[in-house]
Amino acid sequence: MRTCRLARELLGGHNLVKLEVLADQKTLFPNVIETLKAAEVLVKEGFDVMVYTSDDPIIARQLAEIGCIAVMPLAGLIGTGLGICNPYNLQIILEEARIPVLVDAGVGTASDATIAMELGCEAVLMNSAIAHAQQPIMMAEAMKHAIVAGRLAYLAGRMPKKLYASASSPLDGLIK
Repeated sequence: MRTCRLARELLGGHNLVKLEVLADQKTLFPNVIETLKAAEVLVKEGFDVMVYTSDDPIIARQLAEIGCIAVMPLAGLIGTGLGICNPYNLQIILEEARIPVLVDAGVGTASDATIAMELGCEAVLMNSAIAHAQQPIMMAEAMKHAIVAGRLAYLAGRMPKKLYASASSPLDGLIK
């Protein structure tokens, strides 16, 4: 929090901050209890807080109620490239969200970013997926296309999933 205050002073009053309170060096899971406390203080001090958190829908809701301007649940552990480990929790967060949801952590390749965007996320933050790719510039380009494709698919609305097949062409009037 001290860093946020110093940065605002140095940057002429800019209030936008990414809050990331980590609980464990091995997993880099967020400490949600301390995150809630820090977010509340920063919001009261006039900061626009975008907050890294777990994929817990209840915590995401509480962060929005505190006044954070965006919630950034992890898709997987930071730097693992595991992708979206729990799309169902992310979907619940998105259904309840009244603020932007940005996936932050776990993205490993373009298909992960596409899935996040297809679910309805506003954005995907990434570093490791690009930085650790064999061809980082090519991966960055792939991510750009993945984000655009995922967002367009979300806006277009996917067809409903069904258990059984149905003909895509009408069968009425065919000679049997």
